[in-house]
Amino acid sequence: MEHNSLLTTVNEAQLVYRNTTPAAARPKVSTSADAYQMLYPLFDACMDMREEFWMLLLDRGNRVKCAYRVSQGGMHGTVADPKLIFAAALKGLAAGILLAHNHPSGRATPSEEDVLLTRKLREAGRFLDIAVHDHLIITREGYYSFSDNGAL
Repeated sequence: MEHNSLLTTVNEAQLVYRNTTPAAARPKVSTSADAYQMLYPLFDACMDMREEFWMLLLDRGNRVKCAYRVSQGGMHGTVADPKLIFAAALKGLAAGILLAHNHPSGRATPSEEDVLLTRKLREAGRFLDIAVHDHLIITREGYYSFSDNGAL
C-alpha cells in the first residue's frame, strides 16, 4: 500500500472546547439540593415517559461549565456509557462531574444497576483525576443523592 493512500483512509479527530461565560457568572453547586434545582428543568419534558442521563461538568470551584445529555432511553432504562461520560468530561476540561438520571416510575430508589454504575464511574473518575461529586436520581416528587446517602 502506498503511503499517500493510507493517509486518505485515516479519520481525523478534533477536540474543541469554547467557554463563553466567565466563571463568576456560572452557577455554583454546593449541595445536592443546588444540583437538583439546576437539573430538574432538563428532565421536565421527559420525566414521565422516558429515562435520560445527564451530567454537569464542573470547574475546580464547583461552578457549572455546561450540562450534557449523555443518553435517552425508554420507560425502563437508558445506557450511560462510561466512555462517553468521560470523553465529555475530558473534552470539557472538567475538574469534576455531577451525574443525574430520572426514573419515570416516580420512585427515587436506586436500582442495583444504578449502584454498580455509580461505583464504576467513581473509580474511573479517580483514575482520571476527575471528581464524581454526586449522582442524583430525579423524579417529580424529589430526588435521591448517592453522596447524601453515603453511597458515593
